Amino acid sequence: MAIVKQQEYIIQGTKKHIIEIARNLFSEYSYLGVSMSDIAKKLNITKAALYYHFTGKAEIYNKVLDEVFMGLSLSITEAFNEKTVGGKLHKLIKNYLDFGLKEKNLIKSLMLNLSPSDPQIKKHIIQSREQVVNLIQPVIEEVFANKKITQKVDSRLLTTLLTGMMDGLLLEYSFLNKKINSEKVSNQIIAALFQKVGK
Repeated sequence: MAIVKQQEYIIQGTKKHIIEIARNLFSEYSYLGVSMSDIAKKLNITKAALYYHFTGKAEIYNKVLDEVFMGLSLSITEAFNEKTVGGKLHKLIKNYLDFGLKEKNLIKSLMLNLSPSDPQIKKHIIQSREQVVNLIQPVIEEVFANKKITQKVDSRLLTTLLTGMMDGLLLEYSFLNKKINSEKVSNQIIAALFQKVGK
């Protein structure tokens, strides 16, 4: 029994290492620019050894996306520790932008989602993004509850607008290879979408 557990531990460690190497390759060359041969070569193993652990490139990329979106989710949830509603919103936007600028795989997944590609991967990206939107929406609802607005606000639509705006900025700044002042941009997004939300 102990030998079986040890083998499972080794296999999991190997898979984790493969995903780590693949993540770097996808970040550098995109999903379409990396082959199973490239991953195997970088790992200094045969393609057959790589196929022993994964069914193909799509499965590896989905695992990479899981890690990326988990990191984004953790970055977003850090904002929940802020004391004020405005502080939460500001930190959420800032953290989203900072993470997106640092993590090229997030940008590349957004681009892949916009272009025709593997339907499994597209579905995986959509599901992961949906989870991110579900994390953000309660903060948007809290903002409007705090503002005591009598008019009904569609928090889902506003959350989609916010994430779309942030994604668009990340894509544009990535294409132009420009740095973004996430602090300043967060303030401008809040002013544009939410008007005066106190910090």
